[in-house]
Amino acid sequence: QVQLVESGGGLVQPGGSLRLSCAASGSIFSIYHMGWYRQAPGEERELVATITNGGNTNYADSVKGRFTISRDNAKNTVYLQMNSLKPEDTAVYYCNVKGRTFISDFTSWGQGTQVTVSS
Repeated sequence: QVQLVESGGGLVQPGGSLRLSCAASGSIFSIYHMGWYRQAPGEERELVATITNGGNTNYADSVKGRFTISRDNAKNTVYLQMNSLKPEDTAVYYCNVKGRTFISDFTSWGQGTQVTVSS
């Protein structure tokens, strides 16, 4: 079983910055995909950014140039640096990790962390 623990959400003014973290723990043999998704009230969950174990990244058009995803493979942790935040970035942010335990493949979701951008 793989557990994800997220941190770093909160309230920030427009133009401000936040850094989200998501640490994976458990019987992990390897991780090959880590990502962040978000869900605003009344909306479907959407992709924000992903990063492969090789470091290849992918971003939603709405966050390109403002958000940066990174990972620390030694700590099984993925980060999301969010700059120039806008009110429309307000949502619950979820991390997603795909990999393999010593028995099988897994896909895990974090518990979600609230990000609110408001003056």
